[in-house]
Amino acid sequence: MVKEWIAEHTDRIELFLLPGNNLKLNTDELVNQDVKTNAVGKQRPLNVDQLEDTVEDYLLKRKNDPEQVKKYFHGKRVRHAA
Repeated sequence: MVKEWIAEHTDRIELFLLPGNNLKLNTDELVNQDVKTNAVGKQRPLNVDQLEDTVEDYLLKRKNDPEQVKKYFHGKRVRHAA
């Protein structure tokens, strides 16, 4: 049904097929791994509120560091996302 709908609406939608959840191919997975390793893994939040604060603070720091964000796209296999 989905393929049929897409075929009927090519004037309204364009599909971009992304790699699966493979750390080497998907920049979202690179960010996720960075957060798990360098934010959550180092501070070990004790509850959900601390976890949210820790992740939010970490991602805000990353957002404000364009050079670090660019590093997520340096790998040859993720340049498609740049």
